[in-house]
Amino acid sequence: MDTTISWGTDLQPPEVVEGARTLAASIVNPGAGDYRAKGDQHRTYHFEAAGADVPYRLCVPTDWDGESELPLAMFLHGAGNDESSYLDQNGKQMVTLAEQHDYVLVSPLGYQGAYGSYLRLPAVFGELAAAEEQVAAAKTPEAEPLQRLSEQDVINVLEIVLAEYPIEPGRMYLMGHSMGSGGTWYLGGKYSFYWDAIAPMSGPFVQELVYPWERMMDVPMFVTEGTNTASVDGSRVLFDFLEAGGYPSEYLEVEADHAGMVPLVLPDVFDFFDRMND
Repeated sequence: MDTTISWGTDLQPPEVVEGARTLAASIVNPGAGDYRAKGDQHRTYHFEAAGADVPYRLCVPTDWDGESELPLAMFLHGAGNDESSYLDQNGKQMVTLAEQHDYVLVSPLGYQGAYGSYLRLPAVFGELAAAEEQVAAAKTPEAEPLQRLSEQDVINVLEIVLAEYPIEPGRMYLMGHSMGSGGTWYLGGKYSFYWDAIAPMSGPFVQELVYPWERMMDVPMFVTEGTNTASVDGSRVLFDFLEAGGYPSEYLEVEADHAGMVPLVLPDVFDFFDRMND
């Protein structure tokens, strides 16, 4: 089945996942000193297709018993940042929340791209012609191979973590801010078989058409936005669409700008994920 989303790459999930699992099997070593390590970790893996050692951030609850299954939350960062930028902000708020809620928190770099998605600001949800124009301008011969690598990097990191840690079935969540919100929508739909809920923050970078909305009936969505952002109108239109369609979704708007909304909504995001297990 072709699962291509028109504003993303031509990669197909079965091949991407198979490659990532093969890579993970070659990397994860039960005899290694950091195997199933706990705490806040800066890791790298060798990404042969990129010809680079690529970093990712991994945080595992320090009180984990080493055997029990754990829920997982993956975070996708915004443009101009890296795998650690958001995790280190606000006194490591996100790391602390993951620890308090007993989550494995993983943050990939998304190697030199936007996780495979070409939709960015301005947010044009519901404006198909404007979205197609934006994608056409961004989808250059130079950008396409990097976007494929970026998408593959996220799935590589996810499968590495899944191969090493016992992640609880039914408790895998995806979240991201700005460009990472676009990645959350894109990878959340394209690889919906992984996710039990998604939480896109300040970035309604998705479209009413050419998106697998039928699969999102099984993936609860928590859309958050700031009142003083370039994307707030798009997020409001998007949530109206979700409500009208009967999709499992919630919306939270806070008084903040694009960057300032993140620390305000993060506690609610983790609470939302917890409620998905009730």
